[in-house]
Amino acid sequence: MSDELNIEEFDVLLVGAGFNGLYQLYHLRQHGFSVRLIDAGADVGGTWYWNCYPGARVDSNVPNYEYSFEELWRDWNWTERFPSWDELRRYFHYVDEKLNLSQDIEFRTRVTSAQFDPGLDQWHIQTDQGTDYRARYFILCTGFAAKAYVPDIEGLDQFKGECHHTALWPQEGLGFTGKRVGVIGTGASGVQIIQEASKDALHLTVFQRTPILALPMRQTRLDEVTQREMKKDYPEHFRKRREDFGGFFDITPVDKSALEVSAKERQAVYENAWSMGGFHYWVGTFNDVLLNQEANRTAYDFWRDKTRERIDDSALAEKLAPTDPPHPFGTKRPSLEQWYYEVFNQDNVTLIDVREDPIQEITATGIRTSEGDYPLDLLVLATGFDAVTGGITQIDIRGTKGMTIKDKWASGVKDYLGMAASGFPNMFFLYGPLSPAGLCNGPTCAELQGEWIVECLQYLRNRGLTRIEATAPAEDSWARHVSEVASMTLFPQADSWYMGANIPGKTHQFLNYIDVPMFMEQCNQCASNDYEGFELS
Repeated sequence: MSDELNIEEFDVLLVGAGFNGLYQLYHLRQHGFSVRLIDAGADVGGTWYWNCYPGARVDSNVPNYEYSFEELWRDWNWTERFPSWDELRRYFHYVDEKLNLSQDIEFRTRVTSAQFDPGLDQWHIQTDQGTDYRARYFILCTGFAAKAYVPDIEGLDQFKGECHHTALWPQEGLGFTGKRVGVIGTGASGVQIIQEASKDALHLTVFQRTPILALPMRQTRLDEVTQREMKKDYPEHFRKRREDFGGFFDITPVDKSALEVSAKERQAVYENAWSMGGFHYWVGTFNDVLLNQEANRTAYDFWRDKTRERIDDSALAEKLAPTDPPHPFGTKRPSLEQWYYEVFNQDNVTLIDVREDPIQEITATGIRTSEGDYPLDLLVLATGFDAVTGGITQIDIRGTKGMTIKDKWASGVKDYLGMAASGFPNMFFLYGPLSPAGLCNGPTCAELQGEWIVECLQYLRNRGLTRIEATAPAEDSWARHVSEVASMTLFPQADSWYMGANIPGKTHQFLNYIDVPMFMEQCNQCASNDYEGFELS
C-alpha cells in the first residue's frame, strides 16, 4: 500500500467515462463535491472508445441517444439517424469540451481494487498505475458491456493470423480487403462486422450458433436543416422518453392484444412498425407480444416471412430464419441490420451452423469443424460480454466483511434498486444488475439514475451523514420483485445475456428490470421515505 501522504482524497471516485460517468462527474462537481473519474481508455466515450470495429454504430436513434440538456443539443448536429462509432466519439469530445470534464479524469488507468474502511467511512481505491485514492463514495459507471467474453475454444492461442474481439479492436483500425475472414458470433457486433466484411473480404465464413432475429435499421442521413426542424420538438421528446417503458420518446405500442384484432389489422400494425425501423417492431406493436406465447408467435411469423423474402437459398433461409422460432421473438435483444440477410446471397460468404457442424478447434491457419477446415487470415470474435455484472465483478471490491462483490454474487445477484449492495456501504453502480440496464436507452437511464444518485449524496451531506448501506432484507425483497416482474413475461424462456446464460457457470437469473417508469417510481418512493431500505449513519 502506498504511503498515506501519497493518497489523493475526494468526496466521490467514479469509474467509467461513458454517459453515466460523465453525467455524474459534471453534476456532482456542479453541486460542490470533489470528484475524480478513472477510465481504462485513452479518451472519453466509455463503450464508444472501445467499440471501433468496422460497422459499429448505435442501435438507438437520435435524439434518443444523447444527453437531454439544451446546452449540449442546441449546437450539436448529427449526420445519421443511427450514428456510427466515430461520430459518437466526436459527440463525446464535444461534450467534454463544453463541460470541461477531462481536467478531472485520469485516463489509461484501471481500478484494480477497492476496500471499504469502516473506521473512516471511506473507500480505499488502488489502480494499475500505482495511484491510491480515498473517497467517501465509490460509484461504478462501468456499463453493462464492459467485460468482453472470449470463449474457451481449443487452440485459440495457436492461431497464427490476426485475432480480435470486437470490443478490443485495434484503435488504429483494421480492414478486410483481400483477406479470408472468419466471424464467430451473430449478435449485434457480429451483424455489423459481417455486413462490412462481406464487401471487401476475399471470403467470409460466419459461424452461427443461434440465428439472430435482426430488424431493419432504416438508416437515414441527417443535415443541419433537418436537425433544426427536429430540435423544435426536442424538449417534448426528452420529456416523453423519461416516461417510456424503454426510455424512448418515439415508440408507442398499440394498447391491444395481438390476438383480439383481425388478421388484417394485425398485419397492418406489423407492417407499420416494420417500415419505421429501429426497435419499433420489437416493442412498438401489441401490448402482449412479450407476455403471451401465442401473440408472440404472430410477431415471429411476420418477421420470418419478411426476412425469408431476402434470402435466395431455401436451405440458408431455414438456418437464418427458421420455420419455428429458436426462442420467443424479442426475448433476446434484436440487432439492427442494413443488408445483413443479403450478405448470404453472395458467392464469397459461407454460413456454418455450429449446432450441426461444431467447431472442434482453432488451428494455426484457421478453424476446424467436425465436417471441414476453413483457412483464415483474420478471426473475429463477436462473442459478446459478461454482461451487466462483469464490469463490476472484474474489480477486486471488498466490503465490510472482507467478501468480494464477485463472491457475494457468485450464486446469484442480490442488490437494492439495482444500484447498491448490502455489505458495501457508500458504493453505487449504474446500469447495474437488477436495474433497467440492457432494457433501457442508455442516456435516458444515465440521467434518471444519475439524478437519483446526485440527490441522494446531497441529502446525506446536508444532514451530516457519512454512511449509507442497503439492508439485506431490502435487497432480498428487491431481487424477488425483479424476478416476479420478469416471470410475467417471456424473457426467461430464452438463454440470453439478459439471463446470464451466455457465460459458462454463471447463475441463470434475469439481470434487468423491465419498465423504466416503474423502476424509477420504486427508486423515488425510497428517496421520499428518507431512503427506506438503507441504513444511514
